[in-house]
Amino acid sequence: MYPKRFEDLIHAFQLLPGVGEKTAQRYAYTVLDWNAEEREIFINAISHMKEDIHRCKICGNLSDGEICDICSDVNRNHHMICVVQSPKDIQSFESMQEYNGVYHVLNGTINIQKGILPDQLNIESLKNRIESENIEEIILATDPTVDGETTALYLEKIFKDHVKVTRLAYGIPMGSHLDYADSLTLLKAFENRK
Repeated sequence: MYPKRFEDLIHAFQLLPGVGEKTAQRYAYTVLDWNAEEREIFINAISHMKEDIHRCKICGNLSDGEICDICSDVNRNHHMICVVQSPKDIQSFESMQEYNGVYHVLNGTINIQKGILPDQLNIESLKNRIESENIEEIILATDPTVDGETTALYLEKIFKDHVKVTRLAYGIPMGSHLDYADSLTLLKAFENRK
């Protein structure tokens, strides 16, 4: 039996996805062994997260300002938008270092069973971007799952008459998640989009 505060720390680590009791215990013991400076860095990172991390007002990516680094980069192709489910998907594409366009984060996918409908996703601002900016192509880069495919088909249907709509090629296995794909697989899927 651990002291209550230590138990609380273990339970806090178990809130993280994929962290079971044993891993949470290891994390708690690691934190216990940190010096005061290391603990302070960890505490500050967590406590300031909500007030210092924002959503980009253009694309919905994570940012420490109003506009993310990608949207404010004048060297990127602002006529091509890669539409992704979450900010972590952007990191997957950026790691392949081949895509030079901008992004748009949907913040999820359509899932009727869970009650997630198109109006709950970040689609209206994508529509505004397509209407107000000179967008030539949107690349639908949702996960190759039932929900991802449903979302991609919905987006293709509403935007195909306004802009060129492409979809990632199937180099990514069905049922997987983009943030787990390696850079080469993403690159091939990206190059063979249709």
